[in-house]
Amino acid sequence: MAADLFISYAWTSTEHREWVRLFASQLHLIGYNVKIDETVDYGSSLSGFMQEITDSSHVLLIIDENYVSRANDMPDSGVGIENKWIGGVFSNKPANWLSVVFVRNPENKLPAWLIGHNPKGFNFNARPEKNEFAGAAQVDAVWRWVEGLPANKANAVTLAEIRKRATRIERADALRNPANYANPALNGRITFQHKNQRYFTVGQGEFEFKIKFAERSHNSIYVYFDNELKALGLITIPNYDRQAVDSFLTPARAAEPVVGQSVVLMNTHGLLCIITIDEVQSEVNSTEYIPPHVTFSYEVLTGL
Repeated sequence: MAADLFISYAWTSTEHREWVRLFASQLHLIGYNVKIDETVDYGSSLSGFMQEITDSSHVLLIIDENYVSRANDMPDSGVGIENKWIGGVFSNKPANWLSVVFVRNPENKLPAWLIGHNPKGFNFNARPEKNEFAGAAQVDAVWRWVEGLPANKANAVTLAEIRKRATRIERADALRNPANYANPALNGRITFQHKNQRYFTVGQGEFEFKIKFAERSHNSIYVYFDNELKALGLITIPNYDRQAVDSFLTPARAAEPVVGQSVVLMNTHGLLCIITIDEVQSEVNSTEYIPPHVTFSYEVLTGL
């Protein structure tokens, strides 16, 4: 499989090679399959390595002044051989196949064969005297080139598109608004899409209960105990004594009520809440999508 990005550079110095490796690692962290010539034996692997270059989706030349010298005056060097191969297929490649990075090359010199082609270039030259160094902005510019995005971010997106994106963000924020998943009343009836939010919160202050559900079956639901509760338990008889409802509490991590059954919850203040499962809807993933949800009635017990 062809590499996403082939990097050609000169072995100018240990410092330069380390810089190239760091740059390549940044592109790799983005997610690209990066190929560099560091381990190539130009005596035995020429045909295979030439294929690596010419079949790559993109080629990036790291051009310092030594690279220019080798490409122009040393045709048998690694850089000279690579430039011969690259130049041989360049005219048959897409416009964004090749680009160049200028580093330690303040005049932005190019190999002679490239001068008339005016390739896309990225300025990674450092100017320490002005405290100017290449960084994330330049790496982002390389990413935009690889992905075929406009270099000028200001002109890349229309105002209409910006508004459309803002609307999407606003809708997503509205869906996650905790106010949509809470009812401060001490009793009520709720339909909760439990896949969208971790908890539904009822009550307020010391009378608050965070109730966590998960899908179980077409007529049953999991009600979970975690750090937001101290205990819970399935109420197993229809006619129970409300004054002794805490007797149903267990150390179990979940209750599994079916429709019509109730669960007693105890919060971290030792207060109790009874929820009754009125309806369970499993997820329906078809033409008309139905999200999984549960409808439950609840009462926070204030007199116990």
